[in-house]
Amino acid sequence: MRERIRAGDREAFADLYDRYARTVYHHACRLIGDLSAAEDVMSETFLVAWRTREQVDPEGGPLGPWLLGIATNRARNHRRGVGRRLAFLARQPKPKETEDFADASAERLDHQRELAAVREVLDRLRQPEREVLALCVWAGLDYAQAAAALDVPVGTVRSRLSRARARLRSLAGERLAEDRLSEERRETGREPRRGRGEVEGRAAFVALPNEGGSR
Repeated sequence: MRERIRAGDREAFADLYDRYARTVYHHACRLIGDLSAAEDVMSETFLVAWRTREQVDPEGGPLGPWLLGIATNRARNHRRGVGRRLAFLARQPKPKETEDFADASAERLDHQRELAAVREVLDRLRQPEREVLALCVWAGLDYAQAAAALDVPVGTVRSRLSRARARLRSLAGERLAEDRLSEERRETGREPRRGRGEVEGRAAFVALPNEGGSR
């Protein structure tokens, strides 16, 4: 595959896209927190990959870490202009929803809420910690692959991931507990009883990955 990509084999590149497009898109979502911008990052990633294909080492493992490294750089560029981007999106009219698409709209809204919860806590991490968390935990790269994607030593990946996990778990627990309490207030009209250490909802699973995601 590496040799074919280096040689400009379009069929091989199409196979590469089919294999990794969703992974790149989800990675961009977690770094940016905007579904539309994530689609742009995904497109830009494969465009850059095609333009720089001759830089691919002819020997090595899967090309996922290479693509995720490109996506991380593109996401950095998007985050620098996030204010202007969000202002533009806010001015756009909302699409009309029909009954036929009610389920799909509800599912998308749930995903947006989960993404917002994750983004709020991720934004309180340092950028290097956000990136290594996204690569090792959600994208499933091991330490060596993440180090290659970010062009840093493996030891740096380990230390950043350790700090990020500890901080994220604390922040996510606080954020999701607040959301649960606010929702109960809206539904019942009264102050809910707090359960010790209680965090509910699918967003908890998204924001708090288990320790088995990296090696």
